Amino acid sequence: MTEGNFVDYVKVFLASGNGGKGSVHLHREKYITKGGPDGGDGGRGGHVIIRGNQNLWTLVNFKFKKHFKAEHGEHGSKSRSTGADGADVYLDVPLGTVVKNPDTNEVLFEITEHGEEKIALEGGMGGRGNWHFKTSTNQTPRYAQPGIEGQEAYFLLELKVLADVGLVGFPNAGKSTLLSVITSAKPKIADYEFTTLKPNLGIVEYRDFQSFVMADIPGIIEGAAEGKGLGHYFLRHIERNATLLFLIPADSKDISQEYAILLDELKRYNPELLHKERLVAISKSDMLDDELMDEMKKELDIDFKGVPYMFISSVAQMGITELKDKLWKMLND
Repeated sequence: MTEGNFVDYVKVFLASGNGGKGSVHLHREKYITKGGPDGGDGGRGGHVIIRGNQNLWTLVNFKFKKHFKAEHGEHGSKSRSTGADGADVYLDVPLGTVVKNPDTNEVLFEITEHGEEKIALEGGMGGRGNWHFKTSTNQTPRYAQPGIEGQEAYFLLELKVLADVGLVGFPNAGKSTLLSVITSAKPKIADYEFTTLKPNLGIVEYRDFQSFVMADIPGIIEGAAEGKGLGHYFLRHIERNATLLFLIPADSKDISQEYAILLDELKRYNPELLHKERLVAISKSDMLDDELMDEMKKELDIDFKGVPYMFISSVAQMGITELKDKLWKMLND
């Protein structure tokens, strides 16, 4: 999936079908000249239904087609025949899609399970045929109900990536490199900031054919929660991650300060993010010797205040197995 095909925010126009008209018909056949009313009911208009699909991970299907209309119900006919219901329209979306009212930004519902269906707009009911209105004093009603019109409205579809582990860090911290090493994903990697423009997902294979999902979120910079850089646009994806893996390079000027800035940006965006499990990985640690690493540990033990951390190197495959073990334990405790 290319970056241009990652779509996580779209506005769509949806319209459900009108209900069919009830029939005004009087029964006529040989030897029965006044059989009375027998007009059938109109069919229901089609619903617009949003359905979860675990095989999708982006809203790219709505990048170019943004108008969806369900079919109208057919009109009733003689012999109390009910008109056919209009065909429903299904919009398949990836798991983690939130559906909102674009005017109020109110969350209407969200899709989190495969096959889960939510009716966004109900089709109009079909009108009742004239046989419903026959009474002892009105034995030949020559009227029926019209069908109820369908509904139409705009909706916002917002995707929040569902992943077990979310990678958090500044640009060029090595998040994409780690993802490429620990999973089979092939994110774009280069030596300039903001190489990653869209979230990348990868499946981490663990022991005994078990696995978990890791997401590489575009780099966060100081002030991201206020709209600076790219990270603020994708912070919502971190809301769905069970565990946050903070990645800070060993050659950083101040590891503790970088960690504090990242924590502050998450807190500004959504304070509840601080309640998630956290693990700090010091990347590019192959450039450290044992003496320097011991000195750094003494400082980090004080600065991180009980938050677990470890030294890794994606290129040198240093600490990668231990990192998988630690993440798996955190996800399953």
